[in-house]
Amino acid sequence: MTEDSPTTGRRAALRERHHRAILDAAAALMQETGGTDFTVDELAHRADVARRTVFNHFESLDDIVTTVCGEILGAVFDSMESHATPPVTGGTMFDELAHALTATDLVTPMAYLTRVLGGDAADALSPRRAAMVGRAFTEVSARMSGELLRRHPDADPLDVQLLVGSLMSGALALHSHWYAATGAADDEHSRQVWAALVDRLLAAARTGYGATPPSDGTPAR
Repeated sequence: MTEDSPTTGRRAALRERHHRAILDAAAALMQETGGTDFTVDELAHRADVARRTVFNHFESLDDIVTTVCGEILGAVFDSMESHATPPVTGGTMFDELAHALTATDLVTPMAYLTRVLGGDAADALSPRRAAMVGRAFTEVSARMSGELLRRHPDADPLDVQLLVGSLMSGALALHSHWYAATGAADDEHSRQVWAALVDRLLAAARTGYGATPPSDGTPAR
C-alpha cells in the first residue's frame, strides 16, 4: 500500500459525494421548477459545490439532465432485480425482459420526464429533448445488458446486447406513439395505451414485425 493511499481514497470519496450532490440537486430543481430551465450557477449553489466542479463531472447541463433521466427510467432495471424469475418455467432472457417491461410502471416516470423536458399535449418534444430521452434509454439498456450478463455468465455478450437493444429501442419508439395518444398523462387510460403498445412490441419481437395487427386503441403508423 502506498503512503498516499488514504489521501487518494479521500479524494475519490469526495468526488463521489460531489457527483451525487450534483445529480440530486438537478433532480430537485427539475421537480421544483417543473422543467430544466435552471442555470449552472443555481445548480452549483443547490449542490453546494463550485461552478467549475460541475464541469469537472459533466460536460453540460444536458449531460446532467440526461443522467437524471436515466436514473428515473432505471425503474426497468430495478424491476429486473425485483422480478428476477419470470412466471414461466424455464424462462429465457427474453422472458425476463418481457416480464420486467410488463410488470414495471413506466408511465409515471415517462410522464414526469416528458413534462420536465418541455413536452405538452399540443407539441412534440424538440429534437434536442427527444435526443436526451433517447440517451437515457441507452444508458438504461447498458445497465440491463450488464445485469443480464451477470445473471447469465455463459450467454454471448453480443446476443445479450442485441436482445436488450432491440426491446429498449422498441420501447423508445413506443414512447412517441404513447405521447401522441395520451399527451403524457399519468392516468389509467394512459397506462392502458402503454400496456397495449408494450404487448404489441413483445408480440412483434416473438412472431416477427408486421405479423401482428394493431390492438384496439393503439395508434398505428
